[in-house]
Amino acid sequence: MHAQNRRFQEACEIMKKNAAKFLENELSSESSSEDEIDDLQILKKTFSNYTEDENSNLRKITEYLQDVLTSGAVVCLICIESVKRNDKIWSCEFCYCVLHLTCIQKWAKDSMYHLSANLNEDKKDSLKWCCPKCRFDYEPSKQPSKYFCFCGKVENPVYDSWNVPHSCGKTCDKKLKPECGHTCCLLCHPGPCPPCPKTVLVSCCCSKSAKVSRRCSAKEWLCGKKCEKLLCCKIHRCEVPCHKGPCPPCNRQSKQKCQCGINTSLRPCYSPKWQCNKVCSKPLDCGKHNCENICHEGACPGCPNSGPRSCPCGKKVVVLPCTEDVPTCGDTCNKLLECELHRCCERCHHGSCGKCLQLRIMKCRCGQREKSMPCCKEFLCDIKCKRRRDCGRHNCNRKCCLGNCPPCEVPCGRTLNCGHHKCPSLCHPGPCYPCREVVNITCNCGSTKISVPCGRKKSAVPPRCSSDCKLPSDCHHPERQKHKCHFGSCPPCRLTCGKTLNCGHTCSFKCHSAVLTRIETKQKKEGPWDLRNSYRMELVSKPCPPCPVPVPVTCLGGHEIQNLPCSGAQTTSCGRMCGRPLSCGNHTCSLECHSVDNINDLTKPSDKCETCEESCQSPPKPGCTHPCPLPCHPGKCKPCKQHIKLKCHCQINTMYILCEEWTSADENKKAELMCCSNRCPKEMACGHRCILLCHSGSCSDQKLCKKKVVLRCPCKRKKKDMQCATLLQNNISLPCDAECIKYQESLKALENEKISKKEAENKKIQEKELEEFLKKTEGKKKKRKKNIEDDQNYHQSKIVVLGSSVAILCVILSLIYYFISLK
Repeated sequence: MHAQNRRFQEACEIMKKNAAKFLENELSSESSSEDEIDDLQILKKTFSNYTEDENSNLRKITEYLQDVLTSGAVVCLICIESVKRNDKIWSCEFCYCVLHLTCIQKWAKDSMYHLSANLNEDKKDSLKWCCPKCRFDYEPSKQPSKYFCFCGKVENPVYDSWNVPHSCGKTCDKKLKPECGHTCCLLCHPGPCPPCPKTVLVSCCCSKSAKVSRRCSAKEWLCGKKCEKLLCCKIHRCEVPCHKGPCPPCNRQSKQKCQCGINTSLRPCYSPKWQCNKVCSKPLDCGKHNCENICHEGACPGCPNSGPRSCPCGKKVVVLPCTEDVPTCGDTCNKLLECELHRCCERCHHGSCGKCLQLRIMKCRCGQREKSMPCCKEFLCDIKCKRRRDCGRHNCNRKCCLGNCPPCEVPCGRTLNCGHHKCPSLCHPGPCYPCREVVNITCNCGSTKISVPCGRKKSAVPPRCSSDCKLPSDCHHPERQKHKCHFGSCPPCRLTCGKTLNCGHTCSFKCHSAVLTRIETKQKKEGPWDLRNSYRMELVSKPCPPCPVPVPVTCLGGHEIQNLPCSGAQTTSCGRMCGRPLSCGNHTCSLECHSVDNINDLTKPSDKCETCEESCQSPPKPGCTHPCPLPCHPGKCKPCKQHIKLKCHCQINTMYILCEEWTSADENKKAELMCCSNRCPKEMACGHRCILLCHSGSCSDQKLCKKKVVLRCPCKRKKKDMQCATLLQNNISLPCDAECIKYQESLKALENEKISKKEAENKKIQEKELEEFLKKTEGKKKKRKKNIEDDQNYHQSKIVVLGSSVAILCVILSLIYYFISLK
């Protein structure tokens, strides 16, 4: 019983949903067709007095009209709500945006209030409010208070379904821009007026051709002839073809005198007046001074020093010749200084007075601190201003502020009414301007669209579209049955499936590639209040039914043929032995009938047959001693991958060579294989190491040795670097020269000096030992004799030291002479 009630409720719900969907589609199609007919009739009626061609500037006004006629297309930028056809509105004179009358009144009032809070009393007369879209400034007297039609002739126009909403239905009669003397001939409409369509008789721009009848908005036309109007130089005529606007400057050149008339220069014809760099120098009226002005026209000015003149301080007025300077009067200057508080205390003087240096107690600019300072300096304190700037959010923080805090320079950054963008303006009082971003809302196919302000995308109604639905098919068919553009899912496909089955036959059942199927979610409800469905509806592609066509079926091994239904046609084993040759080409398959590749040819081997497990019996390649490691296989054996262990030519390194590479190589190749790529360690006849890499046979000839050797003279002083081969081939020797002889003599002198010095030292040591011996043996009685002998030894040693120093000096001089001669 419970199951029957559940099924009944589900059926009722499905019927209600289908009925509601059917009524919605029917009502939407009927209303859309009626709106389209009304819109076309209203547009035709509005443009009845305008006979311009189709490709004119009417597209912009047509877009304005379509937005007004479309429900939900016009949105108030202040409240972000749709402007209905019976709402009271206000339209901007500059950008023609449409806003609610109450919204723009509150906007203007708030804007003027926030501006007046930050202005002084004397500047409040300059208050203005602006359009929230284009920022066009309006005077306070233009603050909207009444609801007028678009042309402004009728107050509180009544909505008429046969006219444009918010219009009076009469002719616009606004003066056209640019002003031509005519008025707009359209019916009362939103947006700018189109160009003037009246016809007038006008001549070309150069006025040489006859008058023709043209549109007033395009009355300027060019005939293509030369202009020939007299140029500003009053000499030549314009050679440019008929053109709009004033003629260009004359591009010719002529000889022209300067303003003083002394110099003449070749200059462009369009600039006849010019000045040379020469000073006038004409005598003035006084006859004693000359004119100091640069080239000028007309008479020279009078002498600046003539007439009564005053002293520098202005107290004494004298009349002196222009050649004499006015002397100082000697009185106190007493001029008011720059501080405008004190006067100059110096005597009457030329030039400007100096800065005021008197000390006085000065207040800072903000008036919170005092300090004694020179009058000429300004005193600024370090107190930061804590007043709010014009934005009302941030402090001034300027030091010693007068109270005229500068405007806030911090970006606003507050989220706009749309909820998506931030305010890009600087920090300001009052509400932010509306978001100027525009979002396009399209129909499902995208061919029809309307523009709405940012933030209205979710609540705006999509436009109706009369085009065919362009959604791709959910099933496998390339196209749907034609129907109008819509939102939501398309009706199910009613065409034949027509798919090609795996067996090759065609499915003749109804399309089942996208079937709306109920899928249970297996979620238990928490109670009667839980409105969640325990199922969901999805488009499921169902498989095609089994194919019943009988087809012939061959066994797995191709031994016999049997007829079976196409849907149940499966190949099976017939029970016989396979008997196909194996891949080795030497044996046959002994398995029961199984699946093979080439079922029609029983003589060809198949990869699905058993694998031959016999070992390879093929003889190895000549020279190879390794057996084939593979099982039984067809064709030749693979190259041997074993390595042979051999010594290289130099008998140092052990070489591991592939057996296949060694057996297939000739003598030269084998020699290359046995080379270890290291340098030969053997020595050549010259005693140096062989220059070749590891090789067989004898080493390289010593004539090819490039080793560097040092050749010296017999005394070992001179040396020369040579290659070993060059030295051996040419038998070169390096003889000694004169310098070598001198060097040997100096060495001998040094050696003799060392010997004599050593002998003297040995003799001195012997005498000292003898003296010590005598001292021990003879005692104090022979002390005097010893002193005599000591004196003799002292003189002898002094003579030896003097001789050795002379010899050393000679050796040093000879060495210095030797090195000087080398240089």
